[in-house]
Amino acid sequence: SAVQLDTKMEEKKIKHYSSHHKILLVGEGDFSFSLSLANAFGSASNMVATSLDSKVTVIGKYSRASTNLNELENLGCTIVHEVDVHTMNKHPLLQRKYFDRIVFNFPHAGFVYREHDSCQIELHKHVVSGFLKSARQMVSQDGEIHVTHKNAHPFNNWKVVKLAEELAKLVLVEKVPFYLFEYPGYINKRGSGHRCDQSFPVGDCSTFKFSKACDVESLILETCSI
Repeated sequence: SAVQLDTKMEEKKIKHYSSHHKILLVGEGDFSFSLSLANAFGSASNMVATSLDSKVTVIGKYSRASTNLNELENLGCTIVHEVDVHTMNKHPLLQRKYFDRIVFNFPHAGFVYREHDSCQIELHKHVVSGFLKSARQMVSQDGEIHVTHKNAHPFNNWKVVKLAEELAKLVLVEKVPFYLFEYPGYINKRGSGHRCDQSFPVGDCSTFKFSKACDVESLILETCSI
C-alpha cells in the first residue's frame, strides 16, 4: 500500500523508535503513547498496540481512548485488546510474529496493597518477569525490549534488571532517562482503581533497554555440527 511505501522511502524517528522498526506496544492505557509514535512517523502500519482490557473497558475507563483508537486505526495501526503480557507470545494474532522493539511503559499490577508493601512488590515483579519471558520469544535477534520504570523507592525494589537477567536471560543494553515531553500527546494513566483516568507524577524514571544475550550454547552446538 501507499502507506508502507512511504515508510520504506523515508525513515522517521522519535527518541528510540523508528518508522522502520516493527514495534509492539503492550499494557497501553488510553493508547496515547502509541498515538504519539504514530503521529511522529505519520503512519502506524509498522505498529501493533495492545491492552490488557477489552475495547469496551478501555473506552469506559479513559476519556480520550475512543478518539485515540480511531486515529490509530486511520493511521494503519493493528490494535489488539485483551492481551495478557504473560501469554502474549501464544496469542493467536501475535504468535510467530517478531518485533524490533517491544515496549511496556510503567508496568503495574493494579492497586491491591500499598505500593511499598512486599506483597504488592511481588505482584509487580510477577507482571514484569512474565512480560520479559514472553517478550523474549517475540523479539527479533537484534531487537530490544524496553521497560520504562520509576527509579525511586519503593519502585527500585522491583529489581527490573535482575529479573531480566536471571529469569528471562536478557542483558541490559542501556538505561536512559525518560521524559514525558519527548513524546508529545502521551499522557500516562494510573490504569486501575476509581482514578484510573488520572495521570501520575512520573518523577525520576528511566527506559531500560534489554536484548537477548548471545546464546553461547547454541553457538557451540553450531560449531560442533560444522
